[in-house]
Amino acid sequence: MIIKEIRAEDTWEIRHKVMWPEKDLEYVRLKDDHKGMHYGVFDNNKIVSVISLFFNGDVAQFRKFATLKEEQGKGYGRELLKFVIKKSKEDGMNYIWCNARYDKMNFYKKFGMMETNESFQKGGIKYMIMKKYLNN
Repeated sequence: MIIKEIRAEDTWEIRHKVMWPEKDLEYVRLKDDHKGMHYGVFDNNKIVSVISLFFNGDVAQFRKFATLKEEQGKGYGRELLKFVIKKSKEDGMNYIWCNARYDKMNFYKKFGMMETNESFQKGGIKYMIMKKYLNN
């Protein structure tokens, strides 16, 4: 398993397959994709998991975190999330946050991420904003 920086367009296929397969590919593209850093986990030269990281001042946000269904449960996502948390801390970020699908909140809690009082719904899916402070 290798984690390396990739281009935004290299994330789109996995984002689409995992997150919104019933929508057009355009739905998974972010208007700010060009401003982010994008990372992929490679296994045997194949991208199996992706995440996009955005910085705003001293705050990091990860978005569009997805692992191919057939590759889930193998630790790829865990290693990728540990990687972006570490990178955000090394880059001096105060905290990192995400819009977590309700059914994935327990996964994020394993990394010290906490629920906030903010939640919303998009595309029929409920989300909770979760964050982790990095400077403690």
